[in-house]
Amino acid sequence: MDLFSLLLLLQSLSSSYAQNAGKIKPEKPVPFIVKECASGSNCKDLSGGLTIDANWRWTHDKDQEGQKCYDGSAWTQACSGTGEECAKKCVIEGAGDYDATYGVKGDGKDGVTLKYVTKNDNGKNAGSRMYFLEQGGEKYHMFKLKNKQFEFDVDVSNLPCGVNGALYFTAMEQDGGKSKNPTNGAGAKYGTGYCDAQCPKDIKWINGKANNKGWKGDGANVGAGDMGVCCPEMDIWEANSFAQAFTSHTCKSLTAAVCTGDQCGATSASRYNGFCDKDGCDFASYRWGAKEFYGQGKKVDTSKKFTVVTQFITKGNTDDGELIEVRRMYRQNGNLIKNEAVKVKGLDKPADSLTDQFCQANKAATGDHDSFKDRGGMKAMGEAMKNGMVLVLSIWDDATAKMQWLDGIYPPNGSADKYGVKRGPCDPNSGDPGPLRDSKPDSQVTFSNVKIGPIDNSAEKSTPAKQKRSTFYI
Repeated sequence: MDLFSLLLLLQSLSSSYAQNAGKIKPEKPVPFIVKECASGSNCKDLSGGLTIDANWRWTHDKDQEGQKCYDGSAWTQACSGTGEECAKKCVIEGAGDYDATYGVKGDGKDGVTLKYVTKNDNGKNAGSRMYFLEQGGEKYHMFKLKNKQFEFDVDVSNLPCGVNGALYFTAMEQDGGKSKNPTNGAGAKYGTGYCDAQCPKDIKWINGKANNKGWKGDGANVGAGDMGVCCPEMDIWEANSFAQAFTSHTCKSLTAAVCTGDQCGATSASRYNGFCDKDGCDFASYRWGAKEFYGQGKKVDTSKKFTVVTQFITKGNTDDGELIEVRRMYRQNGNLIKNEAVKVKGLDKPADSLTDQFCQANKAATGDHDSFKDRGGMKAMGEAMKNGMVLVLSIWDDATAKMQWLDGIYPPNGSADKYGVKRGPCDPNSGDPGPLRDSKPDSQVTFSNVKIGPIDNSAEKSTPAKQKRSTFYI
């Protein structure tokens, strides 16, 4: 092939590249540092940035700036064709000013504040979902969690009932799916490739094409298409100032997988037949009986900043070993606070961590389907961690369940006296997004001082803050 023909071919390939990035708004990720430690205070900075998910971004016709491709909760006429055709027509733009548009404000170092509702030139924005990019801004940083300790500081003092300030990991592709899907020209830099164990169907762009087939809008800026995208998820932190949980979710696939129909488990009939364990195995202190452990003025006092420490224990204490336990502890005011142990029917002694034994005993005690065990349990979660996982920071509300699964009574028709039903002290209607966005717009969460390194149990040798075990009997 002569040079001229080759140039024509390259031009043709370039012009057919879809779901490209726009050129109107710049993409400047929020600077953010994670510390990678060899031991103790011997740490180096992983300097990167936080980028917002593609769902939040302005998308428009590549040739007509004024022609939106998505508006409100619906795809526009520009995307009346197939998902591939829509992707060829449309671009997704940079975020521009993160603070003014999305309420995401970094401190220029290792901290970031996510605001709940932000008024901007286009009206207002609710929530955000941010991913940590490695230096250079083209790929997500992949965290290897097995046999590691992960910790961060968090301030949830301004997080009311119904709002969730979350930090977690999912098995997303490092480049946002760009290399596997040539029609994805935007990639990780523009927040593409999200997946989690809920197999979300509200993702606008999946595998480089629009998820417009079967799309149904459901309120302002919310909708769902025929496709979902599933992958393992390790929820390190889902919380507000009243309740918290850390939860492991396994899936049939160790990496991102597109689902349709019953594969997504989107209905009550198909929930446990889908790709992923949607319920997960959770350690939620209030839910399992430790009602005086976490909250304003309690053992972990949520009116003040504190440190969350999570340890991923493996068989043989090696990076390649099988994951067998996820431990939790806290630090506040110079004190180590061990996770309060809870009594679970079927266990010989109270438990304060996630293990297969804890998960199976709790599923039996509540009568819930054990889809965590069905999809491989702790071992499968560890297998998903081998490839590395992407760090996600978010603030969000819940139009479906009003966040009652985290901080109230769930299921809604359940008896509060039944073990595991009362998840927190919040009122059943406190998480309704409509009035919540109007009454608590300035709610926010701040994450800072994120670290990953070898497991360090030396602090446990000092005297921790005194605490009692829960005696919630079933």
